[in-house]
Amino acid sequence: MLNKFCKKPLYEVTRTMAKVAMGAEKAELVIKNAKLVNVCTCEVQDGIDVAIAEGRIALVGSAEHCIGPNTKVIDAAGQYIAPGFMDAHIHVESSMISVGEYARAVVPRGTTGIFMDPHEICNVCGPEGVKAMIEDAKRAPLKAMANVPSCVPAVAGFEDTGSHIGPEEVRQMMTWDGIMGLGEMMSFPHVLGAEENIHGELAETLRADQVITGHYSVPDTGAGLNAYIASGIRCCHESTRAEDVLEKMRHGMYALMRYGSAWHDMPVIIRAILDNHIDDRFACLVSDDTHPDTLVSEGHLDHIVRCAIREGLDPIKAIQYVTINPATCFRMDHEMGSITPGKCADIVFFDDLNDIRITRTIIDGEVVAENGAMTVGIGRSRFSASVYDTMHVGQPITAESFRIAAPAGSDKVKARVIEIIPNRVGNYERIMELKVKDGFVGADPGQDVMKMAVFERHHATGTKGVGFLKGFGFRKGAMAQTVAHDAHNLLVAGTNDEDMALAANTLIECGGGLCAVADGKVLALVPLPIAGLMNDLPVEEMAKRVSELSAAWKEMGCVINSPYMTMALIPLACLPELRLTNRGLVDCRTFRFVDLFV
Repeated sequence: MLNKFCKKPLYEVTRTMAKVAMGAEKAELVIKNAKLVNVCTCEVQDGIDVAIAEGRIALVGSAEHCIGPNTKVIDAAGQYIAPGFMDAHIHVESSMISVGEYARAVVPRGTTGIFMDPHEICNVCGPEGVKAMIEDAKRAPLKAMANVPSCVPAVAGFEDTGSHIGPEEVRQMMTWDGIMGLGEMMSFPHVLGAEENIHGELAETLRADQVITGHYSVPDTGAGLNAYIASGIRCCHESTRAEDVLEKMRHGMYALMRYGSAWHDMPVIIRAILDNHIDDRFACLVSDDTHPDTLVSEGHLDHIVRCAIREGLDPIKAIQYVTINPATCFRMDHEMGSITPGKCADIVFFDDLNDIRITRTIIDGEVVAENGAMTVGIGRSRFSASVYDTMHVGQPITAESFRIAAPAGSDKVKARVIEIIPNRVGNYERIMELKVKDGFVGADPGQDVMKMAVFERHHATGTKGVGFLKGFGFRKGAMAQTVAHDAHNLLVAGTNDEDMALAANTLIECGGGLCAVADGKVLALVPLPIAGLMNDLPVEEMAKRVSELSAAWKEMGCVINSPYMTMALIPLACLPELRLTNRGLVDCRTFRFVDLFV
């Protein structure tokens, strides 16, 4: 696979590489006296020099003969150096910031490359949204390698999105610069059922010689998993049990162990490796979804690596999981993922192998960050006008919009209620008894039950789904957000109809985002004018606004971690057990619509 993400392709500079390694030409940069974390042999080598030219590594070893009068020399003075960190599965949109601002947040933390799946913006704006993300990434040194979104909508027939992706769109987008593969294949029932269109997308990806990424979220390690992998799908980030990770790796699938702002699967599923003493070349660490306050306060892959080390993973192996393993997963290990001759000079520095804190980041042989800050500029946002003005609800929203009529003559009802699982992507279907007043079923804060609604907001169809939600702890107020995976319709939940209407209309007026309302007042608002998903404000400002939102949620009674991210998955109809879309309640075990009342 030809790498388009380094300063120069190797075929243009092989003679220079040879001359610099032999000392016939002098290096542009030499790193001296480093402790090299060698991810190829899983060892630390002391006293190593690295000679760099044309953005690539020419020599690893003793580089005195590579130093000339114009060579820049960095004395590592015994610091560790490792390959730049790469995230094998990330949705930049979930950070609610632009790609450029995302780069400014993560590059000083040691992230030099990401394999981003921009299916969030694609669900709203279609291929033009993907193109906008790729274009915006060009203003920063971060290597933002994109995958073509595969499931738009996530599960066809169960929700309404702003666009559609099929085999023809995949075929065309595979020719774009910046594309590395196919985004997570969430429609696993259609893969297993050999549905023509989904397998058409797989075929177009394979025909283009690109990588297919996966999303296999059911606890099935038998025939279904075999069928999924046999269809060409190379990796999966949706494991929630250690046995899922073990079986996926045994079947040659890369297990991407997730630790984001809300999804803390890694400490559970890493036991597959720690308890079984297996070869772990198929293991990676990924973030999937990370909010701006997490990036600012804790970090990105550096934070995840530290967490994995605390769980008992060997530090060098943890570094392998964010360097050579993801590079190999995407068939880029001939270019990235190790500090070896010929590879792109993407290198990070740190002092303590057991508590990795990045002090310097080099990308393509250039120092781009030191001591937690960028040392190179990032240009202005490159988003086109086509990704703005995306709120088209098509109906006035009032308190009456949230009334849920009970079956005639009822004073109590048994209702299907979605109960969340904090820090996990799954949920439970609960059958609960709720009271009826004046012919309508309301929220029941005493049982921790809110009302909720999902309004279609792309084509002004006027469709909506209603339901009940448990587990957030709200005692008062309401929330609304257009970050509502994956269709990103307008999601509203709350304890009373008036606050729910105010929350919904607040977002319609500002172009999308997240807000919290209580007692008729807006407590916090995070405007997201770019597709209702992102804002180009500095990451620090976005982190502040998200922190204010968190405080408002707590004021309303919510105490779970990253509640808005957990809320955002309520409409995602490819995760078990029960979900709500603009078309109604979906049983995601049988993929059928079900009635609200039993």
